[in-house]
Amino acid sequence: MTAIQDTMQQILAAESAAVAAIPYTEQYDKAISLIVEHVHRRHGKLVTSGMGKAGQIALNIATTFSSTGTPAVNLHPSEAQHGDLGVVQPDDVMLLISNSGKTCEIVKLVELTRNLYPQIPVIVITGNPDSPLARCAEAVLLTGAAPEVCPLGLTPTTSTTVMTVIGDVLVVNVMKITGFTREQYALRHHGGYLGTLSRH
Repeated sequence: MTAIQDTMQQILAAESAAVAAIPYTEQYDKAISLIVEHVHRRHGKLVTSGMGKAGQIALNIATTFSSTGTPAVNLHPSEAQHGDLGVVQPDDVMLLISNSGKTCEIVKLVELTRNLYPQIPVIVITGNPDSPLARCAEAVLLTGAAPEVCPLGLTPTTSTTVMTVIGDVLVVNVMKITGFTREQYALRHHGGYLGTLSRH
């Protein structure tokens, strides 16, 4: 076995274990109910946000939701402080991602949003249940805080994998509850391989 193969197997085992250990709580039921209520019943939208690597996961979750019938936008937390907060509307729901739960730009985003619309609910994906972000959320989805597979233990690796899977859990459950169909999917995918598959 080569050193690369050995490392690869260690990474796959560690990340697989982290995904399998994502803790289910009733907070998932609450988060999914909030998304269905605000987007599908009140006709608001899902607003996702994160900083750095978590921000890229937030963008991915927003685009996946949008492509499966739940309107969503990604709001960069720094740009929000310079006018982009205007995209937020009263019936929206926010999904914020921060592994530490202390990311200053995300904590500030909550403050700014609630200055604008105090009633907007916040869903948080984090590894820290005692963080400032977790304390201000209506629903907290915990990653399990597994160690990063990065040899320094610092680079977001395992945590971003887990965050992505949590996003998939939300998307798939909302699709099931709203009865999103193949025909509806086809209307949103006119090009590419998925567009071809969805029309057959």
